[in-house]
Amino acid sequence: MAEAFKITITDKNKSIFFEKVKKMLPEGGNLNLCLTCGACSSGCPATGLANMDPRKFLRMVVLGMDEKIAGNPWVWMCSLCQRCIHVCPMEINIPGMVHEARKLWPRDKRPKGILGSCDMALRNDSCSAMGAPPDDFIFVVEDVAEEVRETQPGWENLHAPMDKKGARFFLTQNSREPVTEPDEMIPLWKILNIVGADWTYGSTGWGGENYCMFLADDENWKKTTEYSIRKAEELGCEVYLNTECGHATYAVWQGVKKFGIKTDLEIAPIVPYYAKWIREGKLKVNSDWNKDLKIKFTVQDPCQQVRKSFGDPLADDLRFIIKSCVGEENFIDMTPNYSNNFCCGGGGGYLQSGYNNERWQYGKLKYDQIIATGADYCITPCHNCHAQIHDLAEHNKADYHTIHMWTLICLSLGILGENEREYLGEDLLEVNLPEN
Repeated sequence: MAEAFKITITDKNKSIFFEKVKKMLPEGGNLNLCLTCGACSSGCPATGLANMDPRKFLRMVVLGMDEKIAGNPWVWMCSLCQRCIHVCPMEINIPGMVHEARKLWPRDKRPKGILGSCDMALRNDSCSAMGAPPDDFIFVVEDVAEEVRETQPGWENLHAPMDKKGARFFLTQNSREPVTEPDEMIPLWKILNIVGADWTYGSTGWGGENYCMFLADDENWKKTTEYSIRKAEELGCEVYLNTECGHATYAVWQGVKKFGIKTDLEIAPIVPYYAKWIREGKLKVNSDWNKDLKIKFTVQDPCQQVRKSFGDPLADDLRFIIKSCVGEENFIDMTPNYSNNFCCGGGGGYLQSGYNNERWQYGKLKYDQIIATGADYCITPCHNCHAQIHDLAEHNKADYHTIHMWTLICLSLGILGENEREYLGEDLLEVNLPEN
């Protein structure tokens, strides 16, 4: 049992921190409007970690316990998923307070993984948290595209444009693909080519991640966001299109609003475009391949793209896409779901925080959700969700597999190459292969 600690309230408990964050409480700091119902804590996967929970954290803020808040590791165990706001009758912004509490740590004392990724993005024009410079990105994209053109029949005209002036879509890419999994970019390119999308990468500003946001380094969150936005504008693009990376989408979408960055660009996740292209008949997905196999699928609703930004319409699109690809009878939803879904524990910088045991404990709720569905595959249209849910399977020695949306779409189209199936299980390694 976690050891309880005594809260001592004196006249000296005058919180400087509370003065900074009280605007996040109803009526500018009126805690009487907090019902102390505990809904925030009961639905929070971080409850109990480091002997802390959202309600206790809020009370400590208001009672002026600045010394106990500053340096408390729980602020790095909270994934900032906002489920506490979603279930709170008064919509108190506890994650906003946690973000501010992260700033109470000296910058060089914050988790080394998050700090290193933020600083790496600041050191290169790619804004890549993995440090991939523009020349390396250009080389990898050109090399992989050329290999596809030479080895995959029917894709002799595949293109992955770079710095194309006047393209409609400015596409970002999570650094993990070009640095460690370049074949994972191919299904995305195939989709964009099939639908005739007018798109481009930028040789700079393409990095689809933002760990400065997780570090609570607002100055550099703004800097990296604005740098990437201005590159898209320089190319004359209309839509700033994030690939399947939830936090990158949120970092730009929220960063533009938070920091008052002026832009006419549409900030968009790619999932609604997948759904749009299927509805328009541009992506002729088909579930016949799974008619007899009856392989079961479930989906993770990314907090960053559903609850925190684009809402349940995006979650509806997710389910429409998956059911179109695998058959409605082969989709099993998690409970709870949509905006009420539990965070998997991959967000908030958790994957690079160093608190791995706590991250696995946090993720137990998500793991149990997935196992309860009995699904063979969990679709994760978010890189942090993908990494965490994949890791939860390995940690718990589970049998389910974790795949990106682009993998499923191309599998259903019969265009997923042999070298593009890294995350598929043996049951799908040879299913619906392209004809040579």
